[in-house]
Amino acid sequence: MSAAISSLASYGSDSDSENESESNTSTEQADPMDSDAMVHLKPLQSGSIMSLAVLNSAPEVAVKESVETGTHLDPTLKEVSYNPTYETLFAPEFGPKNPFQTQQMSAPRNMLSGYAEPAHVNDFMFEQQRRTFSTYGYALDPSVDAQQITTTSYIGAVDEAEKNKGLTVFESGQKKTEKRKKVKGGEAADIDHFLGPWAKYEDEKNVAKPTEEEKKDLEEYLAKRQKRGKREEESPAEEKTILHVKDMYDYQGRSYLHVPQDVGVNLRSPDAPDKCYLPKKQIHVWSGHTKGVSAIRLFPNSGHLLLSCSMDCKIKVHKYVWLQYMLFISTFKQCL
Repeated sequence: MSAAISSLASYGSDSDSENESESNTSTEQADPMDSDAMVHLKPLQSGSIMSLAVLNSAPEVAVKESVETGTHLDPTLKEVSYNPTYETLFAPEFGPKNPFQTQQMSAPRNMLSGYAEPAHVNDFMFEQQRRTFSTYGYALDPSVDAQQITTTSYIGAVDEAEKNKGLTVFESGQKKTEKRKKVKGGEAADIDHFLGPWAKYEDEKNVAKPTEEEKKDLEEYLAKRQKRGKREEESPAEEKTILHVKDMYDYQGRSYLHVPQDVGVNLRSPDAPDKCYLPKKQIHVWSGHTKGVSAIRLFPNSGHLLLSCSMDCKIKVHKYVWLQYMLFISTFKQCL
């Protein structure tokens, strides 16, 4: 029994040694072929490489707050849920800048013509200033506070605003000016010094002669008038008269103004004739003026002569009854 057990123990040891020897020979035979393929399975050797490959579960990293010291806002943001600082709110935008843009073009804007912001304006005040500007040409500057309104707080026609003293379209007339103050007249009991309603105004001047500055202005004005020279004295108009008849008087001594009595009508009678007819055709045309006729008159009562005045500075007397000829022409310097 003991012999059998010892033989089994020796059998097992021999087999293990044989297996180990076989594995060693097999590994020795495989090492030269697969050495590079099995490198990653070998443990690291102690040294400098081993110290670098040590795992660190909490390495030192750069914190975000240390890199970015401030908070940036989107320029297109419409609402902010916290109270940012001035540097954050008005910080410049990031990104490349156009070097060819002017200062006006590079300014922030939300529309083509500029930056528009919502504002609360009273409807009546807005309409008042709009109508005042369209009527008078001026309006209050909307950027100036109402408590700081002066003569320079208007836009547009500032001169008209000063002249009208800020009159608006809803006011009926100009603003009442302050009344001039009078010198205190004293008490009525003081007879010698009491002025009453006859007191003078505080800014009233009693100087009857011009001041030195006014004298200088008058002298300069008179000197300028003398330099212009005296106007040439106008010569009296030369009136000329041309008579187109042979004699002014006929053989009986009657002038050309004599009322004719041989025309079949009593021209001296104050009564109108029994029958009068309108002409049905053109009988005669009086001509002779070179410009427009300004007046035509008949001889009083009889109407046997016709007088015409023209813009050519001439007066002509025509024979009206017989329609024969022109009596005379008078020429003047000015038109009639």
